[in-house]
Amino acid sequence: MSVQCRSALLISDLHLTPSMPLTAQRFFDFCLKEAGSVEAVFIMGDLFEYWLGDDANASSPFQQEVRNALANLSSKVKLFYLHGNRDFLLGPDYLKKTSMTALADPSEVRIAGLDYILSHGDVLCTADLGYQVFRKWTRRPWVQKLFLQLPLQWRRSIANQLRRNSAQKYQRASRYTPASRLMQMDVTTHACAALVKKHSINRLIHGHTHMPKHHQEQLGELQWQRWVLSDWDLDHPESVTPKASALLIDEHGVRYLDLVK
Repeated sequence: MSVQCRSALLISDLHLTPSMPLTAQRFFDFCLKEAGSVEAVFIMGDLFEYWLGDDANASSPFQQEVRNALANLSSKVKLFYLHGNRDFLLGPDYLKKTSMTALADPSEVRIAGLDYILSHGDVLCTADLGYQVFRKWTRRPWVQKLFLQLPLQWRRSIANQLRRNSAQKYQRASRYTPASRLMQMDVTTHACAALVKKHSINRLIHGHTHMPKHHQEQLGELQWQRWVLSDWDLDHPESVTPKASALLIDEHGVRYLDLVK
């Protein structure tokens, strides 16, 4: 077990963007306040709304502020990063500038003496076959290399089209029954069970689904616990309840930390 710490905070799915200033400010406050109280912080994917490459928007004031916050935090705690489905192109240059350590998805970690499996979570949504094919292709190094060689404006156009397609897919899914929608959008029990069995660890933490909850699960004789991290959104009170939380793990156990303040 290469990653070990006595205490940790885990966050995911902040989708930082200049158009969501309240959410971004809560992240900056988190880095200055709550994050310094633990030994390690795990950012488990989709920190940004999208990432088109380390060269994109590098000089924007917003990105400079985020980068400075991460670099400052990494000087105080161990800072780990798992790539998500929106920021899987975040590369070594950015990691070097922020002193973050990239982790594979999934990764085994030991926190407060107990072992956990960490994953962004999108790879566990195996009922969404179309997305899994897309994910497989976009994680190929040669595909990423070709994309990053495109002019920035082309990359931005492709990303915007993919986001529109994703929004349309979500709208179509919302027309079906909630159970049918959740079946496709959520992780599957079989995928979680396979991961737990492969790693011989019965504690799984992930984000991606935006459905925070602690689950006690079982498939056959295999039993495990699963914690889902919350997404963050403090900028759309007309459409969603304000959301921002972290998962705190220390000698007292595992609990959600409400960050909506």
